[in-house]
Amino acid sequence: MDLDAVRTFVAVVDAGQFQEAAADLSITQQAVSKRIAALEKDLDVRLFIRTAHGAQLTVDGQVFLPHARELLRVEERADASVRPGRRALRVDVVSRRVAPAVLLQDFYRMNPEIQLDVVTLLSADVDAAITAVEAGTIDASFHAVAPQQHLPDAIRTARVIDEPHQLLVGPRHALANAHAVTPAQLAGHRIWMPGIAAGTEVAGYFDELAATFGLTLDVIGPVFGYEALLAEIADSPELATLVGERSRYLWPDSYDLRRIPVRDPALIYPLSLIWRDDNPHPALAEFRDYLDARRPSPPDTGVWTPTWAQWSASRA
Repeated sequence: MDLDAVRTFVAVVDAGQFQEAAADLSITQQAVSKRIAALEKDLDVRLFIRTAHGAQLTVDGQVFLPHARELLRVEERADASVRPGRRALRVDVVSRRVAPAVLLQDFYRMNPEIQLDVVTLLSADVDAAITAVEAGTIDASFHAVAPQQHLPDAIRTARVIDEPHQLLVGPRHALANAHAVTPAQLAGHRIWMPGIAAGTEVAGYFDELAATFGLTLDVIGPVFGYEALLAEIADSPELATLVGERSRYLWPDSYDLRRIPVRDPALIYPLSLIWRDDNPHPALAEFRDYLDARRPSPPDTGVWTPTWAQWSASRA
């Protein structure tokens, strides 16, 4: 299959018009039309319907689109396998609000010449992240990796972040004026954590946390986004949630939300970097060196981590 024709097909889809796709590809509109026609002949289907508003995908075009994008990703990975410095370092941070994203941004501030592609595989658990790293879809990912986690031969992990939790409450909550709280003080308060998928490492962490300290964690209910969650907490005298110390949240001043440290013990969520040992991308090596210099020390008696997250600096 002619990958230039596939690339042109995706460009037309993204641009919505043959003329704009031609400009994006720095070729003529006639060349775009010829490539699409050749691709349609090769596939023996019609991919587009031309309308007054631009190029509209046919049903066959819609079916072909995800495969076309995957073909281009495979081409990119094949090229990067021998010329890894030619593309951006692709790192999954799970969410742009949490500690890995903050750490990656700090790394970029120190190394602005490095090209980064920040990915958020929001629905991926640790197994899916490992699969993506092994396949080369991403170069690295951050997840909690238990010692018993099965790792393919080429996959390596290293514990690089110990993220303390804070309690987030509204101004009418009973703990709103506390300078710090203990896990024991949280017992009896409703801690709202909607959207935690059962069976993930995140669910495992909070299940053990709740069992250890007798906490009431409410994971029921649809997820309407962080903005809706913050609005509900701001307006409630009962709701609270747990957030990472370095997680970034913005809200209107009128919410008057309070972030309260949890101590005695601090609640620590351990995160590891996941990468392929044979990944030759030069920026990955720099990023790993950056993380190694900031790697947390083994936890002392003033913190709590789940039993499945026994301290291990790295796994070969």
